[in-house]
Amino acid sequence: MDDQNKNLILATALSFLVILVWFVVFPPADPVTDPNAPVAVQGETLPPALAGVTGETAAIPAPETARLKLDTPRLTGSVALTGGRLDDLQLRDYRETTDDASDIVRLLRPMEGSNAFYALYGWAPGGSLTHDDVPGPNTPWQAVSGEVLAPGNPVTLEWANTKGQTFRRVFAVDENYMFTVTQSVENQSAEAIRLAPYSMISRHGIPTDYQSFFISHEGLLEVADGILTETDYSDLQDARTSDTEGVPMLSTDVKEGGWLGFGDKYWLTALIPSAGQAYTSVQKYFPARDVYQAEARLPAVTVEPGATASAESRLYAGAKEWATIRSYENDPGFLARLTGAEADPSQQKIERFVDSIDWGWFFFLTKPIFAVLHWLNGLIGNMGWAIVALTFILKALVLPLAYKSYVSMARMKELQPEMEALKERVGDDRQKLQQEMMKLYREKKVNPAAGCLPMLLQIPIFFSLYKVIFVTIELRHAPFFGVFQDLSMPDPTSIFNAFGFLPWAAPEPNSMLAMIFIGILPILLGCTMWLQQKLNPAPADPMQQQIFAWMPWIFMFVLGGFASGLVVYWITNNIITFIQQYVIMRSHGHKPDIFGNIKAARKRKSLREALAEKAAEAERAAEKKKK
Repeated sequence: MDDQNKNLILATALSFLVILVWFVVFPPADPVTDPNAPVAVQGETLPPALAGVTGETAAIPAPETARLKLDTPRLTGSVALTGGRLDDLQLRDYRETTDDASDIVRLLRPMEGSNAFYALYGWAPGGSLTHDDVPGPNTPWQAVSGEVLAPGNPVTLEWANTKGQTFRRVFAVDENYMFTVTQSVENQSAEAIRLAPYSMISRHGIPTDYQSFFISHEGLLEVADGILTETDYSDLQDARTSDTEGVPMLSTDVKEGGWLGFGDKYWLTALIPSAGQAYTSVQKYFPARDVYQAEARLPAVTVEPGATASAESRLYAGAKEWATIRSYENDPGFLARLTGAEADPSQQKIERFVDSIDWGWFFFLTKPIFAVLHWLNGLIGNMGWAIVALTFILKALVLPLAYKSYVSMARMKELQPEMEALKERVGDDRQKLQQEMMKLYREKKVNPAAGCLPMLLQIPIFFSLYKVIFVTIELRHAPFFGVFQDLSMPDPTSIFNAFGFLPWAAPEPNSMLAMIFIGILPILLGCTMWLQQKLNPAPADPMQQQIFAWMPWIFMFVLGGFASGLVVYWITNNIITFIQQYVIMRSHGHKPDIFGNIKAARKRKSLREALAEKAAEAERAAEKKKK
């Protein structure tokens, strides 16, 4: 490998390192919402005079209430009869930590505690109706059918006002995380009534596990007529204050269908109106109570005497499991199985539901990479080995390009004697040296930049895999072997306690000590990078020698705090690359002198000597130019 080729590799590697440091130290700014942007208000959906029903009244603490138990293979919790709200939900399959004795994850929380988070349904009154005539946040519902909400076992709540209207609310749930809520009103009075159904999710305060990390969106999500919008909590706080409702608000008129809600790193709580249903999507923030709210406001309906009107919507409350969410997006029959109705393939899909997972800028890479990783995990049964297998597949895909690159590097080795003779002939005239080198490359049909192509390909793949490991719940608490029980977290071992042999704990992840006392995986990463370097002699330039010598150990510490799954990928990639390059170089008659290169590296000049030599060389060139 000549100096120019090594310069290209060095520039690429340093650029990669700069990008890593830049994104960690200077994350991209959050998108700014224009405070002067118009807010769409669909008057027929929820007249401004009626908007108070979905305002801060929903944030008033409800009294102690009777509850209906929720019990499914994957969920446990209850439905509060006061308000008929779903406010108690825990996920059986997920725990707070890797400890089997830790608590299961709680997603929805009632008003009695902190960080309340719940789904609420109701009707906005119109015409002669008032707020007291429709069910609200604190309405005392009665259970008239069903005692335990479970798959195939819906429950029905009922409440009647004093004007001859009876309201019913039916909750159904499937075997995963999807609820169907059917609201109905029977008008037994002598005059027609007008009212508008709504559904909402209310979150009190920012969640305690909010990470505010640029690589993963946590906040409000919305898909409206096929357009995905991600809104940070700070964006909603800074939104334009509504003239009619007096709080920061974003509103979108949806014509064909969509969904909206809250997306955490691993969890999703989303309102899903019926497909094809027009509605107004509203996101609001109440500064006085620090409450964030997502609302789906359906058009107002007129119910004649003796008639009944109903509105059906769905609620997803659970984990962002790729396979589960994808099945809801693509399977037209799931709602029929849930409700027992006849399937209508054109009406059941949830558009762009899988995009509730934050795939990022490289979605065209992250989606297929994760799909293959998910398949490999199902095949192997271990996510760590699935990452290793994925690395082999990725390396196989780029092998033709890598082969050409390594062949070019091998041919560059063959040109080394001619290159040395050329340097002797032209002396210190660098311009002439570059011209003669390019001429030699053209004559021998060698591309000096070819050796950098595999490295350039690794950068987007690396970032895509980093994204996949960071945001997908399938990597959360995913075990590998031994002490590596969570591939989404940094290596738990540490030099600090001799990798567990000394009787004290390793430093906390992401602490300053953890950055210094790294674990066994980052050390293996540095060693494999160093060994890969030794396939080729050190550059002739003393400065480059120093930079290349330190590069593996710099990367070792930089990547030491990354997810262990990502470090496993990088180690495997280094090992495969070493083997590929060694075999290809041998096949072209060049036997890498690994031990000789290691021995020569010990005799390299110090950084001070290299700088002094560079300065002397520059001085000689300047004097020659004067002459």
